[in-house]
Amino acid sequence: MVSFFQIQASNALISSTFPTRLVALFVGGTSGIGEITLKKFAQHAHQPRAYFIGRSQDAAERIIAECKALNPGGEFIFVEANVSLIRVVDQVCEEIKAKENVLNILFLSQGVMSLDHRAALNYYSRLRFTTNLLPLLRKASTLGRVVTVGGGGKEGLLDATDFPALRVPFPELRGHLSTLITLGLEAVAKTATDVSFIHDYPGTVNTGLYRDMDAPPFDTSLTVPIQECGERHLYLATSAQFPSREGENAAVKLSDGVQVAAGTTGKIGTGIYSVGETCESASSEVVEFLAGLREKGMVEEVWRHTEGEFRRIAKLEGGL
Repeated sequence: MVSFFQIQASNALISSTFPTRLVALFVGGTSGIGEITLKKFAQHAHQPRAYFIGRSQDAAERIIAECKALNPGGEFIFVEANVSLIRVVDQVCEEIKAKENVLNILFLSQGVMSLDHRAALNYYSRLRFTTNLLPLLRKASTLGRVVTVGGGGKEGLLDATDFPALRVPFPELRGHLSTLITLGLEAVAKTATDVSFIHDYPGTVNTGLYRDMDAPPFDTSLTVPIQECGERHLYLATSAQFPSREGENAAVKLSDGVQVAAGTTGKIGTGIYSVGETCESASSEVVEFLAGLREKGMVEEVWRHTEGEFRRIAKLEGGL
């Protein structure tokens, strides 16, 4: 694990490590984990440009004001969109590509805690953002990184006959979706060894999204404080602990006692990482489980399905 003290010390070096105008996109940035990570980015980066996507204009105006107070020299740009629709994802990506030549950080947290069968929609949305914006991430000379917040380290049984999880029993849903995301990212990572991909589990964070789930009360002493959650996710996006497999030019240097993370294959520095709530790499059991799926060709099968869904959805006027 990485201590909160080490996290804070690393983030304090962001402004002196990276040049001005890091460009980031936060999908799901008007609430919860996306919002707090955006604010931490505003606090620590030197005059960044951050796009954030959500549905609430009122929340966006408040967040822009708060980010400008933290970083008057930064640019904070809201894009109102329903990103559960693939055609809308495509439109947003085209808007970003029209304005930017590079993208340093793609942070995906939309619908992270909605563990019902609609959550599968988030997989397609997230992978569409990733593949659409991969050219911009690969052009970044300083840092190119994708962080998707979900169930890193919680990978479990994958029903290969039901990737969209239409019939997956609820107790198996988190494991299924976590595996789907990790294998999807592995497929993309094969084509972009100069970009780092991180799938993480944030722990139990008392966000508005959790409250909207009508979940039973829980012991808040067992939750991750929202401020710490934001610092940890900014760390994932900027630390040298999670390098791309090749070609990454800059990241915040490691502090004493922190080593480069093991990737999803169990090897060090592979560019694709499954990470738990204290920034620890996936357990040996998860690594072994994923290795078995790779041997069965499941990475390729997941990606064939994903591309097929993208083609199918493109033919539908309403998208997802």
